[in-house]
Amino acid sequence: MSNANEKKQAGEAAIRYVEDGAIVGVGTGSTVAYFIDALADLKDRIQGAVSSSEQSTAQLKKLGIPVLDLNATGPLTIYIDGADECDGHKRLIKGGGAALTREKIVAAASEKFVCIIDSSKRVELLGRFPVPIEVIPMARSLIGREIVKLGGNPVWRDGVVTDNGNWIIDVHGWQITDPVGLEEKLNQLPGIVTVGLFARRPADVVLIGDREM
Repeated sequence: MSNANEKKQAGEAAIRYVEDGAIVGVGTGSTVAYFIDALADLKDRIQGAVSSSEQSTAQLKKLGIPVLDLNATGPLTIYIDGADECDGHKRLIKGGGAALTREKIVAAASEKFVCIIDSSKRVELLGRFPVPIEVIPMARSLIGREIVKLGGNPVWRDGVVTDNGNWIIDVHGWQITDPVGLEEKLNQLPGIVTVGLFARRPADVVLIGDREM
């Protein structure tokens, strides 16, 4: 089965986790776009969505789904998002689309995180996909030097500015045996806004196509 078919299947299968009256946390990316399309059929049965990116916000509004402010909604019951990599413990690398900070905020505010992927994203060990890190622009070189000390190869994603006005460093060359420990270590470095490791708060459910992992 092609990746596009699996993405569409996963996006549509995630609808079964959306309860009537819910405010749905919505992530970003090509698989999530299929979910948003499917969510439009339920728009009269939900209160609305909290979006993690300008891209998803535009798609939700175009389909007539109300986009709500997380500060006003309080805790969410469900968050649906994709990933760039997923290991056997449902720990993820995210941020290929540069929306990692808002995605991590919405995931943290949600009771259940359903991750939707195609089978190419499933790995034994995280790190083949470079780890995105959102940084305050003035800290770029500082963080780059710290990453080298931790055995990584930092590459500035030149020309990319996040929705929050920051920059992205992609870290190549890590084979991540302790994703929780690495996430916590990186979180201590001044200038890092968000690390694209979703390990301390992994997914609760992973759908590969329409099957739960």
